Amino acid sequence: MNETIRMKLLELEQLHHIKIIYACESGSRAWGFASPDSDFDVRFIYARRTEDYLRIADISDTLGLPVNEVLDISGWDVKKALQLFLKSNSPLYEWLQSPIVYQQDNDFIGELKALMPKYFSPKASANHYLSMAHNTLMQDLQAEQVKLKRYFYALRPALACLWIIEKQSVPPMEFTPLRNLVQNQDVQEGIDTIMLIKQAADEKALIAPVDVLNDWLTLTLAYCKEKVPLLNSTRQTTEELDDLFRRAIT
Repeated sequence: MNETIRMKLLELEQLHHIKIIYACESGSRAWGFASPDSDFDVRFIYARRTEDYLRIADISDTLGLPVNEVLDISGWDVKKALQLFLKSNSPLYEWLQSPIVYQQDNDFIGELKALMPKYFSPKASANHYLSMAHNTLMQDLQAEQVKLKRYFYALRPALACLWIIEKQSVPPMEFTPLRNLVQNQDVQEGIDTIMLIKQAADEKALIAPVDVLNDWLTLTLAYCKEKVPLLNSTRQTTEELDDLFRRAIT
């Protein structure tokens, strides 16, 4: 599949006259809890030719291929990506930590990663994860039967929010280091149980609610809701990102 993905990225480069600066896996395969039938969620950052940025007409700042059951490939223009980086966009900060990288400009990505601690806004990122976890818990995990994968879509952002509160740093993308924050052995055993089920189940698998996980999520999110307003809200100037942008398009 890696070779197929790289060929698709090359097709995008040739069709749209772009240069892909970075391409990675962004979904459950990168998070560390894929099902056997999980699709491949490929995200990329690309740069157009210099002259494309010097036009009166607006140009699209996103590109992608039609989504199918196996592949979901889409990306952002480098200008859009850097604008979002400035705002401490959590999905982008996750992409930059992905353990599965399909291609990258080492110099550009190395410099951008080095800037993450400086541009990271604890409050903005924590609010993002808190909202994601709360919505998933309330909307998807309250029925008599719930989608198994939704537990991970609640647990991972809840733990990311907790990481930010406790460590004041960019949370890791992968689930394993995040779950190390859990001190309760019963909760850890609950996570182990659903991890084992997910490794063999399909994406649509349903299970009964896991009370120990629901209780932990409820208490943890209530704690996070109290602490998030106390976090710092970082806002930096654009000079370093402007320089990166100019170098990416020349």
